[in-house]
Amino acid sequence: MRTAEQAKTTAKIARGLEGVLAAATHIAEVDGAKGRLTFRGYDIRELIGRVTFEEVAYLLWHGKLPNQQEYIALRDEMNRARDLPPATIAALRELAPHTSGMHMLRMAAAMLSLDDSDVDDLDINANLRRAARLQAQIPALIAHTWRLKNGQEPVTAKPEHGLAAGFLYMLEGAEPSQARVDAFDAYLGVIAEHGLNASTFTGRVVISTNSDMVSALTASICALKGPAHGGVPGPVLNMLEEIGTPDQAEPWVRAELAAGRRIMGFGHRVYRVRDPRAAVLTTAVERMATATGERTLLELTQAVEQTTVKVLAEVKPGRDLYANVELYAGLILHTVGIPSEIFTPMFAIGRTAGWTAHMVEQLDGNRLMRPLAVYVGPYDRTWQPMDERD
Repeated sequence: MRTAEQAKTTAKIARGLEGVLAAATHIAEVDGAKGRLTFRGYDIRELIGRVTFEEVAYLLWHGKLPNQQEYIALRDEMNRARDLPPATIAALRELAPHTSGMHMLRMAAAMLSLDDSDVDDLDINANLRRAARLQAQIPALIAHTWRLKNGQEPVTAKPEHGLAAGFLYMLEGAEPSQARVDAFDAYLGVIAEHGLNASTFTGRVVISTNSDMVSALTASICALKGPAHGGVPGPVLNMLEEIGTPDQAEPWVRAELAAGRRIMGFGHRVYRVRDPRAAVLTTAVERMATATGERTLLELTQAVEQTTVKVLAEVKPGRDLYANVELYAGLILHTVGIPSEIFTPMFAIGRTAGWTAHMVEQLDGNRLMRPLAVYVGPYDRTWQPMDERD
C-alpha cells in the first residue's frame, strides 16, 4: 500500500487542472489546434452575423436553432423579464454610489432570486425558463446601475427591442443605430460560450451541489471578475491608445517584451493559432466601419496585431502566440460606445447564455463534483503548550 510520503513524490498534479477531463458536454467544442469553436455543432463563423444573440442563446439551451414561433416566444419572455422588481431597483439605488463594475454586478446578481418564488426548483424545464429570465435581467442590472451611478434615472427598454438594442437603449436612453446594435449583437454571440473555462466550471461546481441557478450564476460572475479570466479588454484599449499610430507599434512592442511585460490581447491557454473569435469580431468591426466610415482604430488594431505576431515569433519562437478574443473585444466595445468601466460586465451579458446552458446540462444526471488533493505538508507533529512554542 502506498504511504502518504510516497504519494508526495509520485503524484502528478495537474496545476490549474490542465489536461483533466471533468465533463462530457453537448454544448460547445473548443479546438485549439485548428482554431475552431463550435456551438452545438455549428462553427461560430456559420452563425455570427446571420443569427441574433437570442438565437445563439436558444441554441445553447435547447440544442437547436429556434423556429419563428419559438423565437417570438423567447423574445416575449425575455422582454417581460427585464423589468426588474421594485425591491431590486431600490437596492441598486442604495448600492450604485458606493461601487461599480464587477463588484456591483456580483452584488446585484445575487438579488435576482427576489422575484423567483421557486428558485430552488431543480427541474430541467424550470431552469431553462430561469436561464432565459436571468439572461434578460443581467443587462438590465448593468444598465440601470450605470445610470444610477451617473445621476440618471433607469430607462425601460421598448417591447420591440431585442437584447442588444434593449441594453444600449437602457444604458443611454436613446435609440441606438442599427450598426451599433449589429456590432454589439455579434460581440455577445461570439463570447456566449467557450467550453469549460474557469467561470463556467465554477458555475457547474456550484450547481452540482444542488444549489440554485442564481447562486451558481453569481459564483460564475465572481470567477469572471479575476483579471486572469475576464478583465483584459480595458487594458487592451489602453495599450492601443498608448501606441497611438501604426508606425509606433513595433518599437512599443519590443520595449514591452524587453521589460518582461505581457502584450495584452495575445496568447491563449487553448489556441495555438489565431483565436477564431478574433476573426469573427474583426468581420463585425469591418461591417461597422463600412457603415460609419470610421476606420482609424480598426486599422491601428490590425497593424498592432500583425506587428506583435511577427515580433513574438522572433522573440519567443515556438510559443505560437497569436491574437485572442480580447484584442478585438476591446475594439468593438469601444466602437459601439460602451464605457470601459463596464467592459467586463459586457462579457458577463453574453456568457450568461453559456453559463446557464452548462448549469442545465450539469443538472441532467447530476453528480457532486469532488476532486482529490494530495497532502504534501508535514507529518508527525506533536502538540506543545503555548508558552513552549516558538
